[in-house]
Amino acid sequence: MKKVRKAVIPVAGLGTRFLPATKSMPKEMLTIVDRPVVQYAVDEALAAGIEHIVFVTGRNKATIEDYFDIQPELFVTLTEKGKMDQLSSLESLLPPPGSMSFTRQQSPLGLGHAIWCARDIIGDEPFAVLLPDMVCFGEEGCLSGLMDLYGTTGGNVIAVEQCDPSQTGSYGIVGKGETVGSGFTVTEMVEKPAPAVAPSNYYINGRYILQPEVFGILGTQAKGAGNEIQLTDAMLRMSESQKFYARPYAGKTFDCGSKDGFIQANVAFALARADIRDLVYEPIASMIESYSGRTKAA
Repeated sequence: MKKVRKAVIPVAGLGTRFLPATKSMPKEMLTIVDRPVVQYAVDEALAAGIEHIVFVTGRNKATIEDYFDIQPELFVTLTEKGKMDQLSSLESLLPPPGSMSFTRQQSPLGLGHAIWCARDIIGDEPFAVLLPDMVCFGEEGCLSGLMDLYGTTGGNVIAVEQCDPSQTGSYGIVGKGETVGSGFTVTEMVEKPAPAVAPSNYYINGRYILQPEVFGILGTQAKGAGNEIQLTDAMLRMSESQKFYARPYAGKTFDCGSKDGFIQANVAFALARADIRDLVYEPIASMIESYSGRTKAA
């Protein structure tokens, strides 16, 4: 069993659901409280023991690369003004030299194609995938949990959560097999099944550990839903010869690619922060009460 050292974070999407904000700014740089969305994925990867992160980027994404680089002028200014706490915070976010790579996905051909673009950097190793739009909120990092199960099972491991059974048509759903360690074997994977035929209500939440054989499959993968190369289709083909396992995530995942999920994440992370919780709790509660009152009156 090879150690999982590398992770792929695809950041090439256009973020059209957040226009006009994303017209000149990557959606991954939108902030949850005071950190960009992409930082949460990086923190989760590093906490799980990942040593090298590969970003698959596109046009107008240079801001992400600059964000993870040193900014001498800013550091000098903070030092001169004696803002050492802020300086220390920024320095703690700097990755070790050479621990990040950036490669381009020139055409928007889907998630599967984006992962395939990282093949030469990943090489013949198992690797993790973290979709940055899916921001995990909980006591344990979602990828750390996958690493724990991978240490028991090897193979391919995906993170899942339970949705309302009536909403299976919005997700990739897995079938639940026998319990293994902290997870279970995956008996099937179905993309957006109707509730009547869904094998379970466990949906894939955007965290994966995959074996490198997936690259060969993606390289010959036909376009699927949305006329794009889908990662789920490649995993289905790979499941014919390799085992897949799933680990339920005990926290909650916010889809920050949608406006409602992004706003919910901001509220959740703000209320979890000791430094600002008391500053925002009462105003938020007051706004909810006021809105509820207007709704009842209407």
